[in-house]
Amino acid sequence: MQTPHSPAHRAQTIAWYALRYLIILVAIVFFGFPLFWMVSTSFKVPEEYATYPPTYLPQEPHWGHYIRAFSDAGDALPALRDSAIVALGTTALTLMMGATTAYSMARFNTGGNNLSFWFLSQRILPPVATILPIFLLYRVVGLVDTYIGLILLHCLFNLPICIWMLRSYLVELPPEVEESALIDGATRLQSLRLITLPLIAPGLMATTVFVFLFSWTEFLFALILTRNNVLTLPVLMARFFGAQSYEWGLASAVGVIATLPIIIMGLLVRKHFVRGITMGAVKS
Repeated sequence: MQTPHSPAHRAQTIAWYALRYLIILVAIVFFGFPLFWMVSTSFKVPEEYATYPPTYLPQEPHWGHYIRAFSDAGDALPALRDSAIVALGTTALTLMMGATTAYSMARFNTGGNNLSFWFLSQRILPPVATILPIFLLYRVVGLVDTYIGLILLHCLFNLPICIWMLRSYLVELPPEVEESALIDGATRLQSLRLITLPLIAPGLMATTVFVFLFSWTEFLFALILTRNNVLTLPVLMARFFGAQSYEWGLASAVGVIATLPIIIMGLLVRKHFVRGITMGAVKS
């Protein structure tokens, strides 16, 4: 029989920890290698793109691709501005509508017990099935190649998951906390703004990250519904791959530029995000 201090138990514990860290290491290498390769390619000269054996690290790193990205040839700065406007506008509008809707469903059972699942089921519809009628509608109302058109569409597709997640967090929050504020003279809106939202801040932060990432990385709608006035980063990167040439270095440099805001955002909200995704987002 093994005891907690027996050699066999210690060996088993060491083996378990070694296996766990080995799995973590393999996962880091597997998921981190594409990011490493993109960063490495952004500093390579064209002759190093497709060498065999592959060149993992550039022999003479240079910033030429980043300089081109921010010049008129790369258009990274306007695309970064447009992506930020669309992503921030989508996040703000989605959270404002999603928070009030989720609050109504959680506190007053608006729509019954199945409305939240109905909202979530709307995400099952593939976006490619809706893009043609949406394009025809946008062309009639004049929303093609506009910020507001892309923001409204991103909000439409983000709203179901936002409502689903925020409702789960609100259901876990005891209603007595809000009732005490109402007794003290606060209105329902003041209770939501001053009491409820700060208490579900981790869940709100997790939802914000999901909504922002969807809008920041979305490609299909931005490709079909934008022309010259609006240019997001995913669409810009697609333009570097033509029928006769491939701008691997320039595309990698723009990819690094597009990834940096996501990494910075993740570092800033990592504590709230980890707590938020375990706070009730997977519950109905």
